[in-house]
Amino acid sequence: MPGTDEALFAALRDRMVLEQIQARDVINPRVLAAMRTVPRHRFVPDRLRREAYDDNPLPIGEGQTISQPYIVALMSELLQLTGGERVLEVGNGSGYQAAVLAELAAEVYSVEILEPLARRATATLRELGYPGVVVRAGDGYLGWPEAAPFDAIIVTAAPDHIPQPLVDQLKIGGRLVIPVGEFYQELLQCVKTPQGLPCKNIIPVRFVPLTGDGVKNRR
Repeated sequence: MPGTDEALFAALRDRMVLEQIQARDVINPRVLAAMRTVPRHRFVPDRLRREAYDDNPLPIGEGQTISQPYIVALMSELLQLTGGERVLEVGNGSGYQAAVLAELAAEVYSVEILEPLARRATATLRELGYPGVVVRAGDGYLGWPEAAPFDAIIVTAAPDHIPQPLVDQLKIGGRLVIPVGEFYQELLQCVKTPQGLPCKNIIPVRFVPLTGDGVKNRR
């Protein structure tokens, strides 16, 4: 029965937050509420819905994955959103991280380089009622200049350096959360100042590489 399934998924979300997220010291109450609210099972293939709240990433097609719930929560917390921000997400994937961000910020602009994923995520987000999320297919290395500047930027694929277009599109005082590295990656939290972009290492991570013409041209 659909109602029974939804009750089960809600219980699984509660357990996910308690055992996977709070247990690892993500404490922001708005982030915890968002993780309890967004139906992660709607962003994975039907055959994997029962695994949606497990403590690991899952394949979503096109060689891509939906990140482990803890990583989604941690990156969201590191953005330090209070509710009125304009956020850029690079690497939309399934749309799940964008939905979490939509619970935390006013506007979310999300770029996905793989058009089939961008179309699928747009449909899922529309079905779930997230009008504050705008998704487009494109090269995330280049950001979204027409919608800039952004209060926060989150990158869910790993370049081997911080893309300068993203730095340029970030407001002074804005926060960038990004995995950086080729073979060994570190999750960075950066804050833009008039003097530069100081960054803090958070934890080692493993993300798919950031791709696109922007990366190739940089090399």
